[in-house]
Amino acid sequence: MTHFIYRFLIIILFPVLISCQDSVNSSENISGDWLIPANEIYDGGPGKDGIPAISKPVLSNNESIDYMQDNDLIIGIKINNQVKGYTHLVLNWHEIINDKIDDNNFTITYCPLTGSAIGLNRSINGEITTFGVSGLLYNSNLIPYDRATNSNWSQMKMKCVNGQLKGTEFNYIHTFETSWATWKKIFPNALVVTSNTGYSRQYSSYPYGSYRVDESLIFPITNRNNELPIKERVHGIIENESVFAFRFNSFENGIKLISKEIDGNNYLIVGSKTDNFIVSFYNSLQQGTELNFEVVNDSVLVQRELEFLLKTLREKRDKFSQHFSPYIALI
Repeated sequence: MTHFIYRFLIIILFPVLISCQDSVNSSENISGDWLIPANEIYDGGPGKDGIPAISKPVLSNNESIDYMQDNDLIIGIKINNQVKGYTHLVLNWHEIINDKIDDNNFTITYCPLTGSAIGLNRSINGEITTFGVSGLLYNSNLIPYDRATNSNWSQMKMKCVNGQLKGTEFNYIHTFETSWATWKKIFPNALVVTSNTGYSRQYSSYPYGSYRVDESLIFPITNRNNELPIKERVHGIIENESVFAFRFNSFENGIKLISKEIDGNNYLIVGSKTDNFIVSFYNSLQQGTELNFEVVNDSVLVQRELEFLLKTLREKRDKFSQHFSPYIALI
């Protein structure tokens, strides 16, 4: 029997930013050796740990979550057969949640200014650490720090940019972002972070006012792009030096599949504007066999040329759904 080995790309959702005119809170006194220009690092204001990360999150089932509306966004992670969700509404105020599933220790980092979220393995060089909010920004994007070495990491650069671990790349854990309405349909038995964080915050509100929808930028950036609206939410694929952004408008009228070659690798991008998700992954087997997919019943992905393996996919759907689009679990 052919053995499937899928390699999946980390999903980053971020707005396309345009430089603002006024520079604010410039960190001119940034010291030390950095992999990013020190004059492009900015102090966000609250200071180190001024935005408190959560290290002992309280989670409950979907039905117990009373602060979410259907269009609010949530970031999910599945390890083994467990699914946990971390909402934008909580992350807007804390930016980092350290958690674990079984023996898998991970961190969800989220930047409310760029709308980007990633999952990280927080076991680094054999040592388990937690991440905190440094209070610094690079290109308006979060710079977390690890508490084991006090090294600073760039979420957008996807590596450590200062300190003992400088140059170390993130060890990612795959995440899935969608709306609350879609989440409840796909993961009815999931656990979700509650508003019982130990902090007094207005979790039903966004702490930066109209920032998500207006044309302003609080902090300057260095890369200018006028092709899309200033804060349009897109799905980004980064492959070596090649970067592509996929718009939600490209995934209208149900679930749509897009095949794309990026830097010599073939990708399958799957999305739905209505269901508010985009995911992507390599679409070839380890042996080099290319896979051709089609949408079945608007909810399930089936490999057309190897349909004889469908029974195997059904039997192993829990294993596959750890890494594949969650829709594979519906087979």
